Amino acid sequence: MRAAKPLQLLLLIVAATSCGCMKDEKNGAAAINPAPAAAAGPESSTPLKVERLDAVANQIIPVDARLERIATGYTWTEGPVWVNDSLFFADIPGNSIQKWTPAAGASTFLKPSGYTGAAPYGGPEPGSNGMTLDIQGRLTVAGHAQRDVYRFESLDPGAPITILADSYRGKRLNSPNDLVYSSDGALYFTDPPYGFRTQKDNDPDKQLKVNGVYRLPHALLHKPGAPPANSDLQLLVSDLPRPNGIAFSPDEKYLYIDNSEPKKQWFRYRVQPDGSLTEGKLIYDATSDPRPGNPDGMKVDVQGNIYSAGPAGVWIFSPEGKPLATILIPEKVANLTWAGPDRKTLYIAASGNVYRVNLNIAGAPLIRQR
Repeated sequence: MRAAKPLQLLLLIVAATSCGCMKDEKNGAAAINPAPAAAAGPESSTPLKVERLDAVANQIIPVDARLERIATGYTWTEGPVWVNDSLFFADIPGNSIQKWTPAAGASTFLKPSGYTGAAPYGGPEPGSNGMTLDIQGRLTVAGHAQRDVYRFESLDPGAPITILADSYRGKRLNSPNDLVYSSDGALYFTDPPYGFRTQKDNDPDKQLKVNGVYRLPHALLHKPGAPPANSDLQLLVSDLPRPNGIAFSPDEKYLYIDNSEPKKQWFRYRVQPDGSLTEGKLIYDATSDPRPGNPDGMKVDVQGNIYSAGPAGVWIFSPEGKPLATILIPEKVANLTWAGPDRKTLYIAASGNVYRVNLNIAGAPLIRQR
């Protein structure tokens, strides 16, 4: 997601081969019919360009690191997550979730992934956005233009989909953007207006006055097919204009949330025993950086360092918010995720492409358990 957020080879594939993926509005099921796979393996590999701002950066980024492009031909990719030896990522303008494997390349996993109306959407971002996993390995999705958060009960064709939440105090959510589970099974997510047709606060479809950060207690225990647990939804943060990326510190003492615009900022909140947030603190402000890109998706490594989309690429901060390095990417970055047997491969969703780079420090596990 971003201020103006929005396949060559994949677009041709999808245009020539209908995915046939439709949500069943009656029972919430989704038919998942993968399109033919594209070529596998990295499509290009170039030396990684890095701004090393602190000596710690040399411990994180190998001096001979390379940037590999593994998928291309999109407009705005988002929400990468590694599941069962496959990378899933959102193609938001294409209203689809894509699946990439090292052996088969990229194919369409689900379409539509967000807006399901028959008429053209009329906005730049009709699809789903961020994705994550619960401890049972179930894929959970920020529905974005669908204005909800939903969960796949399995990744088999025809898998049922459960909507976890879609409104707060009787008013529909804006467009859930990014999300993360805590180890107690609660789901935290951000809800800016980027999935609206105008992406503005005065959009006629906007019902909530705030662009909030929410917590859904016991999301892990939400029964498959049960109605949305809207009455349980808790508004935690209401004073950020455009809350976006969200990630826990490895010990879950802190929750990091960034703000995309008008100011490019990163915040840290202390997590209380009941799951609420206190002591919100600005840890870095990059508003003055004129390079393309905004704060967006975030992840952390096992040492607590923060990796986030930002101006010019992927910013790496210390847990306290000290800039350590910027991995320079030749287009705007949206989100990222860890993968590989040692979780040292960082996959990066950036505008029309998906990249990867091998680093020295392992990423923190996406799935935590108490």
